[in-house]
Amino acid sequence: MSNAAAPAGATPVVDAERITYTDGTLGVPDVPIIPFIEGDGTGPDIWRAAVRVLDAGVAAAYGGRRRIAWLEVLAGEKAQARVGTLLPEETLDQIRAHRVAIKGPLTTPVGGGFRSLNVALRQQLDLYACVRPVRHFRGVPSPCRRPGDLDIVIFRENVEDIYAGIEWPAGSDQTLALRDFLGERFGVRVREDAGLGIKPISRSGTRRLVRRAIQYALAHGRPSVTIVHKGNIMKYTEGAFRDWGYELAREEFGDRTISWQEVAERHGGTVPAGRLLIQDAIADIMFQHLLLRPREHSVLAAPNLNGDYLSDAAAGIVGGIGMAPGGNIGDGYAVFEATHGTAPKYAGQDKVNPGSVILSGVMLLEHIGWEEAGLAIVSALEDTIAAGRVTYDLARGAERDVEVVATSAFGDAIARRLAAG
Repeated sequence: MSNAAAPAGATPVVDAERITYTDGTLGVPDVPIIPFIEGDGTGPDIWRAAVRVLDAGVAAAYGGRRRIAWLEVLAGEKAQARVGTLLPEETLDQIRAHRVAIKGPLTTPVGGGFRSLNVALRQQLDLYACVRPVRHFRGVPSPCRRPGDLDIVIFRENVEDIYAGIEWPAGSDQTLALRDFLGERFGVRVREDAGLGIKPISRSGTRRLVRRAIQYALAHGRPSVTIVHKGNIMKYTEGAFRDWGYELAREEFGDRTISWQEVAERHGGTVPAGRLLIQDAIADIMFQHLLLRPREHSVLAAPNLNGDYLSDAAAGIVGGIGMAPGGNIGDGYAVFEATHGTAPKYAGQDKVNPGSVILSGVMLLEHIGWEEAGLAIVSALEDTIAAGRVTYDLARGAERDVEVVATSAFGDAIARRLAAG
């Protein structure tokens, strides 16, 4: 592993300190050590651009009073090549020690091979909330007429549901044994050539996710939290997710929240001032609402698979996952990440959009209480796009003349705006 240092050959920061966590609160020094994982494929390209922007944003907001000491830790192909394993225990130890980290995309095979490194990080650190803010940035082309109407934050459960990874292939001893057990014990018939998986959704896991979603909505002045589920079919998993979410809202936030049923029955369909609306929506209808009624939703709380689909679908409405940030947050630990894949065919070409990692870095800055730096970066990013300097993905749908620039040039343009104030 590297010493605490900024990338690109910078001198190590000798006065850097670790972020601490006491009684549910982060203690952030003026020069925190923050681990980063470059990522695979295009990861090194987008990280080099993103870190210049993040450093420029901190400098613009705080001058020399605050800085970040970046500490490289290894995962993925780089870790395999250097230390012979895809996710070294030392990487997990470093993230635990420093509390907050950021990463580029890591390779995940489809079908066979090793399980997702992203999932492994989330499970090992119990990062149970995948937080995905989705909004339109000025100048980003969109297939929709009014992409600015969509401004939501999705809280997706991150370690249960399909991400529990409890499944076996068709024909395996485990599948055959489970199939026989289901048939003999419960009279359930499963085809002989089926693979089998188990979908756990727990009351405790649901409550902590919904709690975090409600806390976020209250802290940020959001008007509603929508519990998204497929409870009309899966009544004892996703239906229970809905019921447990309402239960948590009543028990822990009853003086500040109100259900849609209460609004309709007691308040004539108008949410009382000072109350956060708790409502729910069936998952398939939620997709339609994103397109037709986006202003009716502000914060979403969803089980893993629903949240996964909705996050990328919502990102498509506002221009694509190249501009979609994400954070994996637990109690005391957080890892922010690019939400897209590694795009290996573009690796080393200095071509792809670094926006996802830049905006994930903005989430990181907000998480540690450095909101001023995050706001400065978003403003400079929007101004750069509005000025017509964009990467190839943002140029594809543009309805105006734009200049297509490289990954590094895009990052440099944002950093220059930050330096210029």
